[in-house]
Amino acid sequence: MLELPTDLPADLAPLSWLIGVWEGTGVIEYTADGHRFEGEFTHRVSFSHDGTDYLNYSATGWMASAEGEPSVALVAETGFWRLARPATPADAGPALLPPVESAAARTVDDVEQLRAASGGFPLEVSIAHSDGMLELYLGEINGPRIDIATDAIVRGEGSKDYRAASRMYGLVDGHLLWAWDIAALGTKLASHASARLAKV
Repeated sequence: MLELPTDLPADLAPLSWLIGVWEGTGVIEYTADGHRFEGEFTHRVSFSHDGTDYLNYSATGWMASAEGEPSVALVAETGFWRLARPATPADAGPALLPPVESAAARTVDDVEQLRAASGGFPLEVSIAHSDGMLELYLGEINGPRIDIATDAIVRGEGSKDYRAASRMYGLVDGHLLWAWDIAALGTKLASHASARLAKV
């Protein structure tokens, strides 16, 4: 049974089902640059909060190895997930700039005003990868389903070609299912990996 926290800031209510640590396995299937990438991997994802209006996110993935073989680190990510809303004078930033106005705590009614015609809420996700890639995803959370796509990718001069991505997350029978499509290494946007994770 999935337990939802009740002491969250109002902006986190639509995201509350994500909070916790999820672990499981997935499959990679992607063809690019004349090479077929495929295999199983283990994945660990964590969503947490510290009383603010966003979720902290971290994830690691390791290629499953044959007995006696070393595991291969595939990805380490860290980032933030939040409902998209216009910044106000009561919000801090940019950088270390404090708010210029005080504000009352946001309410469920404030969050409800963000709801789109589709029934979902606009979502912003920023993710930094250990290999120097940075992604900004925009999309929507609608109940137990999340659809996001990159609005921007920043990569260093020596990084591999990586131009676009989309991710889908869903809560199905108490498990976190996700799929990740990428456009990389000269290949157009295509399915690349998917996984099924259980809350631990």
